[in-house]
Amino acid sequence: MVLALLLKSLLGALAVLLISLLSRTRNYYIAGLVPLFPTFALIAHYIVGSERGPAALKTTLLFGMWSLLPYFLYLFTLYCLVERLRLPWALAAATASWGLAALVLILAWSRWHA
Repeated sequence: MVLALLLKSLLGALAVLLISLLSRTRNYYIAGLVPLFPTFALIAHYIVGSERGPAALKTTLLFGMWSLLPYFLYLFTLYCLVERLRLPWALAAATASWGLAALVLILAWSRWHA
């Protein structure tokens, strides 16, 4: 258990290090791709697929596709506000927009797939 936590912590630290290093290169924008590596998605898909079967996995995958909308709204909000507000406020507003969009998605999904 402790070894698994240590390994996860090291992977997180490696991701932060990679983001930091990439942000200092000529291709700094690639740093935005690193956090999108599907580490947790792989784990979730394996667990759902092995414990609940292909039908549940397909539902999870479809929900995952729809969950890109809140992330898009986060990016779009931050893009629009980053030059208008101080960075912490722009990040907070973008995070709030993600939270609201995620809530709407969850509520809508619950109604459509109950």
